Amino acid sequence: MDAYDGGSNARRGPGAASEPGDAPEPERPEEVYGSHGANGPEAPGEPEAPGQPDAAAEALAKVPAQDRGPAEVRSATSNPFAEPTHPGSSEAAHPDPSDTRPSAIRPAAPAPGLAPYRAPDPEPRTGVAALSLRYQIGVALALAVVAVAVCVHIGMVFLHVAPSNTVTKQHGGAVDDWVYPEFEQNWKLFAPNPLQLNIAVQVRARVRSADGGSRTTGWYDLSAQDGRAIDGNLLPSHTQQNELRRSWDLFVATHDADNRPVGLRGTLAGTYLRRIVVLRLERDHATARGDVLVSVQVRSRTSNVPPPKWSEEKVQVQPVYRELPWWAVTADDTEGSAR
Repeated sequence: MDAYDGGSNARRGPGAASEPGDAPEPERPEEVYGSHGANGPEAPGEPEAPGQPDAAAEALAKVPAQDRGPAEVRSATSNPFAEPTHPGSSEAAHPDPSDTRPSAIRPAAPAPGLAPYRAPDPEPRTGVAALSLRYQIGVALALAVVAVAVCVHIGMVFLHVAPSNTVTKQHGGAVDDWVYPEFEQNWKLFAPNPLQLNIAVQVRARVRSADGGSRTTGWYDLSAQDGRAIDGNLLPSHTQQNELRRSWDLFVATHDADNRPVGLRGTLAGTYLRRIVVLRLERDHATARGDVLVSVQVRSRTSNVPPPKWSEEKVQVQPVYRELPWWAVTADDTEGSAR
């Protein structure tokens, strides 16, 4: 056929009108399927005309997200590796075209109605673990020192109360220096025959009145006064419990049967007891205004503790007294001098 034949449109441009008798041109694929054609995107080298919308994408965008199938949801994104998303989720409604990660590392979308997962915060450190390394070392050293001191103390007390052995024979002085006087131990609580005596310390005085006369008071039971002060008291003082009792025990231990002092401690024990009873008489107002305390006399009243009713033990009921000689009261024994 001649190239210039009237039935050929080889010389005609796209905008030339066809003549009568010409065969109609077939429809171009872009007009039906859009710029991507029926089988996919155009071949490289054929750029898409700007401003031409994708008809298939527009048609798919008009379908609600909840009515789309998994394949349609995937086709709405630009990532070929994307997994199907839940209908109505933010990822399905607003896909991210720049997200090209594989589905294995993409964050999973939360299920509808559930909050996104959040890793729990680590628990704060407390106690010694919250301190710095320097302070932790200091605490460890302090605990080690305390542990060693406790072990040494327990060992010393054990050696003190244990029967005589090789260690106590060689190092008995060191053991006694550690134990006495603060940690003294004795077996009185577990003795076969504990103390079964009631010992009361009593005192009376000679008083010179303002008109020059003199009189002798009756016996003041100082131990009974301390007992009444302690009875019912949840927190009795150390003075009420031990001052008078310990002073009498010291006097008895440092004096012989004739009440004569043995050594310097005996003289000191007598002076200590005398001052205690003088102060107690002044506080109890044993003397009237204008009277002068001349001398005092102390005695002990010892009685046996009655045995229980079921016991067959027989004890003496009558009390036993031990009277001391009269002691002259000096200015150093009064309450004013003691202060």
